[in-house]
Amino acid sequence: MENKEIIDYGLSTAIAIIMVGMGLSLRISDFLRMKENPKPVLIGLVNQLILLPLLGFGLVYALGLEGVYAVGLMLIAACPGGATSNLISNIAKGDIGLSVTLTAFSSMITVFTIPIIVNLSLAHFMASEGDLSLPFLPAFIKMVSIVIVPVALGMFIKSKKEAFSIRMKNPVKIVSAVFMAIIIVGAIATNWSKVVIALPIVGPGVISLNVLCMLLGFFTGKVFNLNLRQRISISIESGIQNATLAMAVGLMGVLANYPELIYGPAIYGILMFITGGIAATVYGKMVNKQGDISESVQE
Repeated sequence: MENKEIIDYGLSTAIAIIMVGMGLSLRISDFLRMKENPKPVLIGLVNQLILLPLLGFGLVYALGLEGVYAVGLMLIAACPGGATSNLISNIAKGDIGLSVTLTAFSSMITVFTIPIIVNLSLAHFMASEGDLSLPFLPAFIKMVSIVIVPVALGMFIKSKKEAFSIRMKNPVKIVSAVFMAIIIVGAIATNWSKVVIALPIVGPGVISLNVLCMLLGFFTGKVFNLNLRQRISISIESGIQNATLAMAVGLMGVLANYPELIYGPAIYGILMFITGGIAATVYGKMVNKQGDISESVQE
């Protein structure tokens, strides 16, 4: 991939801004929602951390993806939600408190699980390339630095300057989403000729993962009798993943030698705005029509 260092720096900066924005939305009490109302949080986390990678694995085989394209799809499936999922949940009139809580929990947990899933995928789908692996410790340290540290910084700012954090919370989310889109579009534009070749190969996989996970999240919530707003947030958190983080991981260590790895996440990063916008419109109309005012998890 051309300009790998510039793209890597831009992605890392974008993720850090996204995570600071998330931290501005969080209090320590938000992490206690698991204890206070565990059902929707547990259902959402099972969808994100277990069902999403399993569905990704199934799609790889169903669509006949191989090598770097298979690993790229699994990389998306391994990632948490982000500022975009929170923003879309808000537009869709979902339970924004639940959305932020799920993003926070999944972001913390996937710092540990992403290297594991990536290495299992490399061993399974790229065995012909030799003994490839993403060293756990360097990957873990980098993800802590661009995920956990910025979240902690945002939470610290909120604890000291709550009025400021409230004013900045939404603008930072919007700026981070726009910045993320610019980075992804820039990465695609500078490698357009190669992305065009990859699009018919990985495009069906990433759009299927996105749409099927949103549907799975919604109907899983319905099976367990969650209210409409909770189902909407779980749907969006399950289907809208942090493509920026997926691309950043795809440029770590030995993975940087296989630039095709991040074409899937880059294409996903564009398509998710389209499908997310459609989902937000449909879900918003459902809330208006049903007048769902049942109690939900709020900030």
